[in-house]
Order: sequence, then structure tokens, then C-alpha cells
Amino acid sequence: MRDSEDDVRRRVREGDREAFALLYEQFARAVYNHGLRLTGDWSTAEEIMSDTFLTAWRIRLRVQEDGGSLLPWLLGIATHKADNARRGVRRRQLFLARQPQPRVEEDFAPRTIGRIDDARYLRAVQTALGRLRRQEREVLALCVWSGLDYQQTAEALGIAVGTVRSRLSRARKKLAHLAEEDREPPAARGEMTSAAAIAALPVREELT
Repeated sequence: MRDSEDDVRRRVREGDREAFALLYEQFARAVYNHGLRLTGDWSTAEEIMSDTFLTAWRIRLRVQEDGGSLLPWLLGIATHKADNARRGVRRRQLFLARQPQPRVEEDFAPRTIGRIDDARYLRAVQTALGRLRRQEREVLALCVWSGLDYQQTAEALGIAVGTVRSRLSRARKKLAHLAEEDREPPAARGEMTSAAAIAALPVREELT
């Protein structure tokens, strides 16, 4: 029988390494994906994931013994790590942009094509998110892609639920407006721009 969320919380707080390993197994991928969406860099996302769990272990005594899933807590730590890392990523990107581009050999293996498609999608997401304020970007990433509800997002960021709602509303309106500004003839025939697609994604309501 799986341990209850409150039991996992208690065990993590007490320094139970087995419980912490379970926490990593359950949520490492979600933390990594959150870092990737906020930074647009695979290696940085891996660093964010590692740093998040190291920090979580260090501050485990802050965990309350009840309160449900620890995912919002972990994603809150990861959000702060990503905010710090984005500045470093931008510096590396500026440096790389000044370097000669290596010759690209054509390789049409399905795995390579999938990687290219992933990179293009990630760039499109980053372009859209980059036009939002940091606070709007964080709320959007937590609510839309990480699947947190409003209450969990508020817990992750240490803000009020009403603030989550207002930031998310502003982010959606801004993305929709940007999508209209960037609309091209193909999009006019029914295709959605990346900004419009992000704005249209569903969000979980609070758990009752």
C-alpha cells in the first residue's frame, strides 16, 4: 500500500532518506519540465532539478506534517532556482550567438527529427513567455503546464490565491493580444500562433 501524502510529508521532515527517494522518483520529471519551460535550456533544467532537491533536503524541517502533495513546495523552490538561472542562460546565449555556427550534418533519424521538433516548440514557448513579466510567466507555467490548481500555485509562490488569479488573467490576456499582433495569413486560416495556443490551454480549478 502506498504511503499517504501526509505520511510522506512527516517522513521527509524527519529526514527519512527512503521517503525522500520516493519524493524524487515521483516528482523529479515534473521539476525538470518546470525548469525547462522557464529557462528553455535542457542542461540548466537538469541543474535546477538537482539544486531543487538538494535545497529541499536542506530545508526539510520547514515542511508541515499535513497539507497534501509536496509537489507545489518543490515547484516553488524550482521557480526561484529558474529565476536565478535565467540570467546565466541569457549570458551564455549571448556568448554563443557571437561564435561561428558549426556545420550541421543532415540526419533524418526519427529520434533526431523529434529532438528538432522539441527544440522548435521550446523556442516558440520561450518567445511567447519572454514577452510576459516574470510573475506572470511563473504563474502560467505552474497553472498551465505543471497542472497545479490556484491554491497549490499560491502555496508554491507564497502569494494569495487572488493574486494567482489576477496574474494568470493578465498573462492570458497579454498572450492573446500578442497573438493578434503577430497574426500572419496562415494563422488567419485557422492556425494558432504559439502565444494563442498557450493562452487557450486549460487550468485546474481549486480542489474542494
